[in-house]
Amino acid sequence: MTGHRLAGRAATLVTGLLLAGLACSRAGVPLPIRNLPLPFADSVQAGPTAFQPLASARRTPTPDPIRASLSHPAPPASYSVQPGDTLGAIAVRFGVSLAALQARNPTLDPARLEIGQHVEIPMPDSEQPGPSFKIVPDSEMVFGPGAMDFDIHGFVESEGGYLAAYDQNVDGRERSGAGIVELVSQRYSVNPRLLLAVLEYTGGWVTDRSPSAFRQGFPIVYLSGRDGLYRQLTWAANELNRGFYSWRAGGSDYWTFSDGSAVRAGPGINAGTAAVQQLMAQLYSRGEWERAVGEQGLSATYEAFFGYPFDWAFEPLVPSDLTQPELRLPFENGHTWYFTGGPHGAWDTGSAWGALDFAPGSVPLGCSSSSDWVVAAAPGLIVRSDEGAVVQDLDGDGHEQTGWVVFYMHIASDNRVPFGKYLQAGDRLGHPSCEGGVSTGTHLHIARKFNGEWITADGALPFTIGGWISAGMGREYDGTLSRGSSRMEACECRASSNAITP
Repeated sequence: MTGHRLAGRAATLVTGLLLAGLACSRAGVPLPIRNLPLPFADSVQAGPTAFQPLASARRTPTPDPIRASLSHPAPPASYSVQPGDTLGAIAVRFGVSLAALQARNPTLDPARLEIGQHVEIPMPDSEQPGPSFKIVPDSEMVFGPGAMDFDIHGFVESEGGYLAAYDQNVDGRERSGAGIVELVSQRYSVNPRLLLAVLEYTGGWVTDRSPSAFRQGFPIVYLSGRDGLYRQLTWAANELNRGFYSWRAGGSDYWTFSDGSAVRAGPGINAGTAAVQQLMAQLYSRGEWERAVGEQGLSATYEAFFGYPFDWAFEPLVPSDLTQPELRLPFENGHTWYFTGGPHGAWDTGSAWGALDFAPGSVPLGCSSSSDWVVAAAPGLIVRSDEGAVVQDLDGDGHEQTGWVVFYMHIASDNRVPFGKYLQAGDRLGHPSCEGGVSTGTHLHIARKFNGEWITADGALPFTIGGWISAGMGREYDGTLSRGSSRMEACECRASSNAITP
């Protein structure tokens, strides 16, 4: 059984500690009144021209964060190629340009890397750190409590720009521009305010009624085959997640720019700022990036729309003493399933390695309908049920942005539990399938969120399900489940060694 490849991150990223926390709602906080047209540029590489942000007293934002890894050694003299590595991924990991890496390894064939092969690593292209200016709090990066009361459709309509008149067919359904922002926010769990600020800063879509023909197709970045709002936003949301979760996990301290140069991250930045710096590094050269991540860049656009971002902060997203609620195995008692995927991306390639995969034993390999049932892992309300996804809210407030949430993916449309139904642990919610995302075999993809943040399956708060505790093995999809003296390893197969029965 081939597990799905909808959500995964490059194996070179390190999974690690993730913390998230309780917070209260900001219901009733009005948006600032503003009538400020934001100029922008047509250039693929250039950001908007300078404008003055709204005047505001600069309060002291979030304190310097403690990351999973407190320091990072200099790159090694050489690196041994691991499964899934590419030369480009190795360059990004160690903060060097691809050109510099190739120059250091002139006899290396990038198309024929072999596991165990040694790659010489040059020193990073720049030792001058980037800015330490904090752009947004962590809670403004995720689709969490702060986004719960935000009216995406009303805001977009009030701005009257190209986005308000835009529509596009996504997954067989015609959606408005605001509807696409909402969809991407839900799927990637990225704050819609941040996505709107990105759309405005890069392409002016929120306020300008007539962007250039180029920007109408590529509002954020030119990527062959990724024109249109949905593909552009999903790419941007994925890069934001990549920066956020790799920073959370103590990943690379370097950003690599569009021109191949690199810079060490500035001291004291938080994960939300790392997310924006990562995205902007994919769009701009060093000088343009410095402006984009400074006070006159995306931060000014955000503040013009929504006010000072740290006024929206919910900190911490998770208390240090957070515990996972009890979860049962998500299939019926007496039915054998197979553990096919260890910790891997909860959604797309940039998110936390928060998901596990299980495949039923009742169907042949490939995408076949299954009579087996996926059941609720805990008591909770169904707050989303469409496009192969079922989202269950465990705290009872009816919002997926707050508290614990269980995310079930690849649930067939036939007999799928409807929105608004309350399930007890063990109640049926649907059949496993290949629906939703990308899947090459019938299975269940299951992940957890807390206050909008994807929770890693193998970190300080490991995925514990039916008494089985998840652990990673350093590579995406590789991992184990342990319960007492029993231990099994994930395998894209059906064997006694990865069979699991409630």
